[in-house]
Amino acid sequence: MTDGLQLDGTLIIACNCDYGCPCNVNGRPTTGDCEGGWTWHVDSGHLGSTRLDGLNFSIFADWPGAIHEGGGKAEAYIDDRADEDQRRALTEIVHGRAGGPWEIFINTYELSGPFPVPYEVQVDGERSGYRIGHVAELTITPIKNPVTGNEVHPRLLMPEGILTKDLGLYASERFNVKGSIGFDHSGRYAAVGAFNNAAP
Repeated sequence: MTDGLQLDGTLIIACNCDYGCPCNVNGRPTTGDCEGGWTWHVDSGHLGSTRLDGLNFSIFADWPGAIHEGGGKAEAYIDDRADEDQRRALTEIVHGRAGGPWEIFINTYELSGPFPVPYEVQVDGERSGYRIGHVAELTITPIKNPVTGNEVHPRLLMPEGILTKDLGLYASERFNVKGSIGFDHSGRYAAVGAFNNAAP
């Protein structure tokens, strides 16, 4: 196995923005600040010789403005099924020491954790969601046309995206986070996309 980081899986996102989240296309957060969460479900991958297949980890954050302006606070959580080596690897990842997008984000917030918690994750497109111990819950539903009530299925392609290149855009039926980073943004933006992150 080669050294370095290689992760493939599904990223589940939710935040306080309107559907679609203008931050995805370099706009300002809908409400002026950003409160959201990212959960990575790893299908396959490793950091160095440590396999991370099937594990989950999350970051929930609160920034006073746009993400790139910094000044945020965040908490990281990792799958409590991880063994000691896997916990060490996931800690390196979320703190940005293994490269990938986390190396960029760590400069925008003060990060606490990671804290081990049980995960229940459902990866199923517009019906995806999770329950992360007593910390967070997300259920996703399709966006509905406000006139007809019909479901709509927008997508966002981002060739330069650092987290994912292709997002299915949905609504959060329920999205709440508890702890020192806490909020309830049910009925707002949610998205699901494949991720592939590698670093030497």
